Amino acid sequence: MTSARYAIYYAPEPATALADFGRHWLDELGPTCCPDAVAGPRRYGFHATLKAPFRLGPGRDVGQLETALTEFARHKMSFSAPALLLAELDGFLALRPAAATRMLGALAEDCLRSFDHFRAPASADELRHRGVGLDLRQAELLACWGYPYVLDQYRFHLTLTGRLDDAARSRLRALLEPLTAIVADQPLAVESICLFAQPAPEEAFHLRRRFPLGC
Repeated sequence: MTSARYAIYYAPEPATALADFGRHWLDELGPTCCPDAVAGPRRYGFHATLKAPFRLGPGRDVGQLETALTEFARHKMSFSAPALLLAELDGFLALRPAAATRMLGALAEDCLRSFDHFRAPASADELRHRGVGLDLRQAELLACWGYPYVLDQYRFHLTLTGRLDDAARSRLRALLEPLTAIVADQPLAVESICLFAQPAPEEAFHLRRRFPLGC
């Protein structure tokens, strides 16, 4: 079985204020001012998870996955979601929708269910790593789907930092608040879904292909 992993993400459209912010924070300012805080988000890319990283199962290849993603996206319509605001989530900083919306959760659930047959079972190491600190419901979801934060536990977010202590989180929040104001007054445009790839465990995820919705 190959060590490559794939993930289905929301990633902002190129040449948008959100994409520009993500590049500035994760590729320029963050590595300069707080490299340890942004090391994890940089490795996974600026994104919101729709289907968490997975290896392909037996008899599956990336061409089949891309064909299925093309067909899936063709039958989904683009939409707008509430604007994103800076928020704290489980000890890290992230961008989250300013108001509740079912549409983002529904898209994530559709991706979860539609592409799970491409997923190889999670390894013991993955289950152990992803199982730390879970409640009973999350542990049940991990056993079923290979990832605990799905379905009723799903929270759409774009991660900006790793977990931080209170002092570091407060300092970086003060730094990020004026930077994120540029996206706080405009709806989130969901016009495509993306396939990201990680060729080997020590490498970063990269955008492999974007799939426009409704095309």
